[in-house]
Amino acid sequence: MVVDTASKVRDTANRAYRAAVRALRTVNHRARQRWRATTPHERQTVRLTAVAAALGLVISAVTVGAAGPWDSGQRTAERARAAGADGRSGTDHTGEPGGPTAAPVLAATGPLPGNRKADGAGGGSGGGSRQDGDGDGDGDDAAAGTGGGPAGQVPPPTASALADTLEPLLGEPSLGAVRSASVVDAASGRQLYTERSGAPATPASTVKLATAVAALTARGADHRITTRVVGEGSRVTLVGGGDPTLTPEALGDLAKKTAGALRKAGTRTVRLGYDTSRYRGTDQHPIGPNENLAPVTALMVDEGRLDSSDHGPAPRTDDPAGQAAEEFGKRLEAEGVELAGPAKAHTAAGGAKRLAAHRSAPLGALVERMLTHSDNDIAEALARQTALATGEEASFEGAGRAVERTLRRLDVPLKGAVFADGSGLDRTDKVTPALLTRLLVRAADPDRPELRGILTGLPVAGFTGTLGSRYGGERGEPGAGLVRAKTGTLTGVNTLAGTVVDADGRMLAFAFMTSGAKDPGAAEAGLDRLASTLANCGCRDSPSTG
Repeated sequence: MVVDTASKVRDTANRAYRAAVRALRTVNHRARQRWRATTPHERQTVRLTAVAAALGLVISAVTVGAAGPWDSGQRTAERARAAGADGRSGTDHTGEPGGPTAAPVLAATGPLPGNRKADGAGGGSGGGSRQDGDGDGDGDDAAAGTGGGPAGQVPPPTASALADTLEPLLGEPSLGAVRSASVVDAASGRQLYTERSGAPATPASTVKLATAVAALTARGADHRITTRVVGEGSRVTLVGGGDPTLTPEALGDLAKKTAGALRKAGTRTVRLGYDTSRYRGTDQHPIGPNENLAPVTALMVDEGRLDSSDHGPAPRTDDPAGQAAEEFGKRLEAEGVELAGPAKAHTAAGGAKRLAAHRSAPLGALVERMLTHSDNDIAEALARQTALATGEEASFEGAGRAVERTLRRLDVPLKGAVFADGSGLDRTDKVTPALLTRLLVRAADPDRPELRGILTGLPVAGFTGTLGSRYGGERGEPGAGLVRAKTGTLTGVNTLAGTVVDADGRMLAFAFMTSGAKDPGAAEAGLDRLASTLANCGCRDSPSTG
């Protein structure tokens, strides 16, 4: 019954979505000449108002459809917690607290309709900046066609016009010595611009896009991670399932249910154990102890934090599982259960009786939170969920193999890709701009609703997450509120990958990757200018130039 209801809601949402897109396309066609006569500042104001008004109802429907049979209270709590973050969960993202709040519609805009099955990865390198979808570098497909959309739809930008616009910005010295880029029309999948887009580079936190797509593909957006309590005689074991968002309150609920089951069985004193066998291999990230990431275990509470924070860098315990078990023990004692000594590591027997269970928020919500705030702990947990779903060992190595295997099913360009971790902290991670944009195109595909959390989780420029403190200034960057992108920052590495709706209403997927910058702030500003330029550019050749 729940599944039928969810299916009907999603069907209704999809119909509403298609109807709204048709209406927007008609309005866009009629207003095109008037639009081109406006200034960039006027364009930004009009777009923000029009999109919010036209798509508000649609986004509400899509949100309900995406929520489906999930526990809305738990989903709301997850979002409330994420909204309180200052955006510093990543390695060195430094969003300021108290920033502005974007309207919900800005965080969840779907793509224009079209043929999303066309791949056209066009992973060219050096000198191929005017390359089109067929990979021959001549730019004819992107420049001439309608992008696979219906008759009357505004065509996508041309490769030559995009190159003329982006190349001067991509050449700014502030970006560092090595730069690469990819821009793709999300509706058709056509490659519109490429600069070394097939060259593998260190992605930093933009690798989280691959982590998220793989997890949602392997597990589905509705999947929840379960933490269990099982009993074997007088022994009670807390069994971790890999939920990094487990809270003290959730442990309290588990303790209450466990105590009730023990009372019914006439048990007053127990030996407490904790089981982390769901994960294998080392729990230490190759970078070593770090305030941006706790040891990666199947059992942790509050991401192993030692203070009261729930976001950003923080002191971490070196034993997250032991910390969680200790907290659970205190909660049991508060419920009247006596403990026969401290908690000890113990692998529960397969036939142990379940006494209580707690389920995480749906994976789709975890993906949103991870992308918005660049949460490394959630990223590593999601990579291991992919491993568990595909039969791989839930370790750094197994997760890397699982992510690659899962992405291969989506027909995305994986040449040169290395997934050493799920978070992007490891500098040996390698992806190409072509891969990042292709992942975003897959996420925008209406036939892949399980991936919608990728788009809704992207930070909004100047408003949310790791982009909350960027695109600012007195007047704000032109891309504020329009660019939605995942950031990536390590020392000497700056990346940005996401989506933008251009001046003609086309959704574009982009990825800019740079390395060797001396000033990270200047490099970030350079990347923001590139994305803002896409947001305010129709970028088609004038009649006089063909």
